[in-house]
Amino acid sequence: MLKLTEKLKPYHGLIQSLTSLSILQIANYLFPLIVLPYVVRVLGPAKYGLINFAAAFIAYFNLLCEYGFSLSGTKGIAQIRENKETLSRKFSVILSVKLIFFLISLFVLIIVVSSIPFFNKNWELYMLSFGFVLGSVLFPNWFYQGMEQMKYITIIQVLVRSISTVLIFLLIKAESDFLLLVFLNVSAQIIIGIFGLLIALYKFNIKFKLPVLEEIKSQLKEGWHIFLSTISINIYTTSNTFILGLFVSDTVVGYFSAADKIRLAFQGFISVISQSVFPYISKLFKESRQDYLIFIKILMKIQITLGFLASLFLFIFSHELIYLIIGAEFNNSVILLRIISLLPFIISIGNIYGVQITLTQGFEKAFNSIVSASALLHIILLLILASNYFATGTTIAIVITEFLLTLFMLLFVRKKKLLLYKL
Repeated sequence: MLKLTEKLKPYHGLIQSLTSLSILQIANYLFPLIVLPYVVRVLGPAKYGLINFAAAFIAYFNLLCEYGFSLSGTKGIAQIRENKETLSRKFSVILSVKLIFFLISLFVLIIVVSSIPFFNKNWELYMLSFGFVLGSVLFPNWFYQGMEQMKYITIIQVLVRSISTVLIFLLIKAESDFLLLVFLNVSAQIIIGIFGLLIALYKFNIKFKLPVLEEIKSQLKEGWHIFLSTISINIYTTSNTFILGLFVSDTVVGYFSAADKIRLAFQGFISVISQSVFPYISKLFKESRQDYLIFIKILMKIQITLGFLASLFLFIFSHELIYLIIGAEFNNSVILLRIISLLPFIISIGNIYGVQITLTQGFEKAFNSIVSASALLHIILLLILASNYFATGTTIAIVITEFLLTLFMLLFVRKKKLLLYKL
């Protein structure tokens, strides 16, 4: 037993982070999945679609405020976490950048909802949904992942999500309660953000230091290529709901959103693995490339196998999942879920070759170029397919884009021989 403990000691932080992130991801995906059958039946496809359209629109502002820190911030924290002084400065700079972008986003949102009739007719929904951005800005997820100390905020996440889930069942009773539903979800996100920030400051003895202009410029430059990549990624992820909503009714958006929510729930465990190992792999690559290669090959087998099983399950049981989780009213979602059931498998491969290999080894420009090219292609596909085949066309466009993105990443890794270090 002692020998086993010694062998696992180097992986203690990784195992702890993976366990905490797994619980956290379960909270993020399971709780919404629990309320999904109830919410879609109470609100109906139209109001459910409207809420998701608003969330997709607000996601653009969140994208700006995040600035790719989920990757660049995590990587940066992981590499300096032993130096308390540098850690405090890094934390302060990233948080300051996020707050600056938040104020800019709020100003832009106010202009948009007050001057454009399309958004003005539901201005309360958009302004309320913007609270998600505030919660995201406050919550230093990038810090906890980089420190591999997710356990400190897992409990508060699960507790708050549990309370909000109970309140949804108690308070949401009619279609007209859709704004109240958004308020409950936003409140949970903001509370989590506040506690997450306070724990980071006090538990890790982080001293906030007002950054100088040069530090802000340096941080913006450091995360620029990853930020561009996240913009491109957003085009063929959350933007799909927004762009689809420009062509179709809220009801059709509801059909698509419901199918995609189920797909994301099953794909969640791949995200858990990816987020957990990224800081560890970033640190391992700097210390020992041989150990890095061994770990990557193990990770590849595990992650791709899980992705394949998730896709297979979704494809076979698409009909049963739709009827069981969201009901017969969403019958049109069955074919959509069947098409996008391919994504967990495709994305599991793309994540390995893209994030864990290309990005970790410092090829940010190449990573950004591949993702940007894929995003450009996706826009073309989406405008053609979504405008003519609506939700079905949107799902087909997503699958084609993800497949080509993964193929490009794989070809780049092989061309550069990034997996050919001598053991």
